[in-house]
Amino acid sequence: MTTSDAPSLKLKPRLPVSADQVQAIIRRIYPQASLLGITELHGGEISTVLEIALADARPCILKVYPESLQWKMAKEVYVLGLLRNLGPAIPKILLADDTRSVIELNYVLMTKLEGVVLGRRAATLSETELFAIYAEMGATLRRINDVMLDSFGYIGPNGVWTAHPSNQAYMSAQFDRKLREFLTRGGDPALAARLRDSVTARQQLFEAAITPRLCHYDFHAGNVLVTSQGAPRLTGIVDFENATSGDPLMDIAKALYYFTPKDAPKRDGLLAGCGQMGRPDWQETLGLYRLYCTLELWCWMAQIGKREALADLTSELANGV
Repeated sequence: MTTSDAPSLKLKPRLPVSADQVQAIIRRIYPQASLLGITELHGGEISTVLEIALADARPCILKVYPESLQWKMAKEVYVLGLLRNLGPAIPKILLADDTRSVIELNYVLMTKLEGVVLGRRAATLSETELFAIYAEMGATLRRINDVMLDSFGYIGPNGVWTAHPSNQAYMSAQFDRKLREFLTRGGDPALAARLRDSVTARQQLFEAAITPRLCHYDFHAGNVLVTSQGAPRLTGIVDFENATSGDPLMDIAKALYYFTPKDAPKRDGLLAGCGQMGRPDWQETLGLYRLYCTLELWCWMAQIGKREALADLTSELANGV
């Protein structure tokens, strides 16, 4: 299959849910509550996310999954269950329904967290405030990473989908899979061979991660909620659809991926909040995970048809080997 043959994935799907259907869903949890309004939220690249305002109950969030990704509902329930000890910073599942008795899709109804998306406040914050909030984020990410699992691998609806006995085995399989996709979607075969050789030469860095740990793997300002006024304080973490069981350094590398040199307060704050890495080669390991993030993003952009982004990503891949 060439790139032109590969179908593009539709992002931010508008899944039809009527007011009557929302009311029927709400009444399963709040029998006396009446619907005041429905607001479609930004974010949720592969799901429809609605904020539900109620007259006689606290607002809540309805997340509806497209037909091709119905299993994501069970994954969200599973991962949030692992994080129940994080308290109010994590949404609470009120209802998870895969019966399709109300709507023809799987959905979850969850509590609405307080605060606003950090990405909407970041431009107004001082460097000191940015350092502080990212340090708080780093400490929270460390708490997420404290959750231990039984094996390395991508998390599916009931735990790790394809279990790997070691991080080295998992990441080798991931690089191999993404390099195959890179070639399928029109990537340069010579660059793919260089990438494969470079990863093989550095695979000992993966071996330092002994215990599989929960990774959010999409930890950025769009998935973090903070107080709306004054010095920002973290109020919530959302969107665990990409969660995996792996090396916390991979989680950190993904969180740092989109930072530019002018984002030094964010980077420094996040690393300060994460604390001691406990690994002598942690910076080199972050670089290797960054290479994987770039390869993954290249494949994603190709999958959704954003060909204009591929040239810069190809250059970044070439510079990373």
